[in-house]
Amino acid sequence: MPIGSALVELDIPASSSLKDKRRVVKSATARLRQRYNLAVTEVGALDEWHRATLMLVTVANDAGHVHAQLEKALDSLQTWRLDCIVAAYEIEIW
Repeated sequence: MPIGSALVELDIPASSSLKDKRRVVKSATARLRQRYNLAVTEVGALDEWHRATLMLVTVANDAGHVHAQLEKALDSLQTWRLDCIVAAYEIEIW
């Protein structure tokens, strides 16, 4: 059973405090969990105002489906959140 993960670097240029950043991250993670049934958590840049690092993880019967699910989630994240930019991401399938 393949497991897929995506490490996502977000830039949040409009953030002026950690509170602003956490509002954006909390909203994005909740929506990803609800829409795509992914495990999502913030794993890096915890004390930086303008950056966030998220980890998305999912499991399915087919590696192609896992990869497609993560790609769809990343595309949606770029569309939903106009106040954050997906600067980089890396997808791994095991």
